[in-house]
Amino acid sequence: MQFDLRNLPQASRYKIMSSAITPRPIAWVTTLSVDGVANAAPYSFFNMMGDDPPTIALGLLRGGSGSAKNTAENIIATGEFVVHTVTEADADAMNLTCMDAPREVDELVCAGVETVASSLVAPPRIPTAPAAFECRTLHRIKTGPGQNVIIGEVLVAHVADAFILDAERLYFDTPAMQLIARLHGSGWYSRQTDIFQMTRPTYAEWEKAIGS
Repeated sequence: MQFDLRNLPQASRYKIMSSAITPRPIAWVTTLSVDGVANAAPYSFFNMMGDDPPTIALGLLRGGSGSAKNTAENIIATGEFVVHTVTEADADAMNLTCMDAPREVDELVCAGVETVASSLVAPPRIPTAPAAFECRTLHRIKTGPGQNVIIGEVLVAHVADAFILDAERLYFDTPAMQLIARLHGSGWYSRQTDIFQMTRPTYAEWEKAIGS
């Protein structure tokens, strides 16, 4: 079936795309308001975009009231944020920070999440996260009413010692991180419990395989 997204309401467009583009990694984002109030919220419109400079992208949609969410307001105002990956152990706390708390409320406190100071940016870091990336905004792209894409440069990366197999060669035990991802529909997530590996072929190998 074909869907013409130009002629569908917003809710339908969201449902089609979020149900088909999955699984999506979760960015558990901490920010700080200009008044110094910390904020945390998870976003699954997120991924790595490059390595020179190291960049990530966050898709920030407007809130249910139609206004920008706290995370978007804070990033636009300060240009700084920290992205954390989410392990199964932090899933409940991450989910609690999704709630529609008033702007003056620190969701990290509500969820009982410990934080530590970041190295180069003002927003706090969540030390239980397997990996955390301190970021500064490179570009803000306004893609619609209350909708923004933030391209951030990663200044500092933190990887928990428990998941480092070889620090010199940068070998990490990624499966052991037990990262979760967003799936289709409201409240659905996935675990990394069934993975497989494929080696990227070369053209020469392909030619040899077909007998050219």
